[in-house]
Amino acid sequence: EVQLQASGGGLVQAGGSLRLSCAASGYIFADYGIAWFRQAPGKEREGVACISNTDGSIYYSNSVKGRVIISSDNAKNMVSLQMSMTNPEDTAVYYCGAFTHPSSCVHFGSRYGMDYWGKGTLVTVSS
Repeated sequence: EVQLQASGGGLVQAGGSLRLSCAASGYIFADYGIAWFRQAPGKEREGVACISNTDGSIYYSNSVKGRVIISSDNAKNMVSLQMSMTNPEDTAVYYCGAFTHPSSCVHFGSRYGMDYWGKGTLVTVSS
């Protein structure tokens, strides 16, 4: 059974840092890309970061570029999203997804289809 478990959400003050993790199991981790999406109340889902375990490509949305770092640990089957210089606009439920169609992030975007989804983790940034 494929499982993606996002964790690390919580309350953080604006300007603070947070580290989200996505733990994967039940499939060949190294053959997939992992992406982070977020959805704030009343807004469309936004793809914020992507990392490919096959070609190493990485994508960041303009809204988070320069403030987040995505990394993959193949030994732990885990992808992390380190967030810094947070602001209230980062408040959202964050989800991770895995894909392989192909698994590159070169053409990644908010509407990119995922093969698997995990449950979200809520991030709240207070002003």
